[in-house]
Amino acid sequence: MSKPTFKKIVCAYSGGLDTSVMVPWLRENHGAEIICYTGDLGQGEDLSGIKQKALNTGAIHSVVDDLQARFVSEFIWPAVKAGAVYEGQYPLHTALGRPLLAQRLVEVALEHGADAIAHGCTGKGNDQVRFEVTSKALAPELGIVAPLREWELLTREAEVDYAVERGIPIPITREKPYSIDKNLWGCAIECGEMENLWAEPPADAWQMTKDPSHAPKGSVELVMSFEQGIPVAIDGRAMDGVTLITYLNDLAGTFGVGRIDMVENRVVGLKSREVYEAPAATLIHMAHTELERITLDRATFNYKRKVSQDFANIIYDGVWFGPLRDALQAFIDHTQLPVTGDVRIRVSAGLARITGRRSPYSLYDEGLATYSHGDTFDRAAAKGFIDLYALSYQTVAQVRRNTEAAIPELQNIGEES
Repeated sequence: MSKPTFKKIVCAYSGGLDTSVMVPWLRENHGAEIICYTGDLGQGEDLSGIKQKALNTGAIHSVVDDLQARFVSEFIWPAVKAGAVYEGQYPLHTALGRPLLAQRLVEVALEHGADAIAHGCTGKGNDQVRFEVTSKALAPELGIVAPLREWELLTREAEVDYAVERGIPIPITREKPYSIDKNLWGCAIECGEMENLWAEPPADAWQMTKDPSHAPKGSVELVMSFEQGIPVAIDGRAMDGVTLITYLNDLAGTFGVGRIDMVENRVVGLKSREVYEAPAATLIHMAHTELERITLDRATFNYKRKVSQDFANIIYDGVWFGPLRDALQAFIDHTQLPVTGDVRIRVSAGLARITGRRSPYSLYDEGLATYSHGDTFDRAAAKGFIDLYALSYQTVAQVRRNTEAAIPELQNIGEES
């Protein structure tokens, strides 16, 4: 056994394969006392069971928190208001949970006089960045142990064998070596057959969504109500955030809506095939964006699209507690003041589509938009607008025509473009 580096380590504990193996490994290789920390973000686990399992694997203490309401109010809703979707597809459910878990991990370490934290993130994943940057930002004096970057268990099969030898129950088998990371906002599924980019995800890999081909016939229509960018009711029935998201996960999941299969660019520089499920997130982001379309002016709407990508990158890159996120959040919150109203969505097998939208702050003017009676648009103003709008292009064309003989290369510019 190596010489102990730390006396007491607070370990992020999920009860999955990596963390189940990590507790005895830390004791055997670092000789430290281990405190396990588990935050419930809506993953559907039995909290009492996880706590007992942590103690049975060698932890001296186990702390379990219900963080669902805090997760929604402090992380999910800000991300929704921002329109944060990584690389156009991923609603960032795992990435959003990490700063909250890391924050609580640090708090528990300080409360119990620990001198280090430990996480079960791999050496090639994004989560190691999110946990460690958060820890360094909040408590730089704490040490950090990352067993998966140190230990000899280089494959999931080796971890399974290690757990079996020590009688540790694990949630996967050699036959179904999936890594499942689920919370209220969605589910991430990795490894196994899905590492082959050409292979379709196995039917038994999906956790939150039904196969669209087996979904109920017909469709269901719902109305989602927002107040300043936050969904607050379904079909006129007010709901708190946890209840609303849970309801939409069940409804959209039943129809197979919210399946995502993508190859994304990880923080550490490699590409990774990721399979996600995000039933509620899919509907909420869709409805929120549609409401912004009618309540934000053109310049603000388009500029916010740029900010949305920057905000998504901040979440994905693990720098939630940095100053840029605070600054962008202030801009985003201001844009959301008029984003109040209702969006109607029809959900059917594997599909969700907008069928209606309304807001007391809508900038849509039917008189300006209509081609029927009641048209208030001044057509005579169009010519002057176009003349001024095209003036710079007209000037360029005239200059090029006059200088083509002197600069022959200019003749091909218009054709090449």
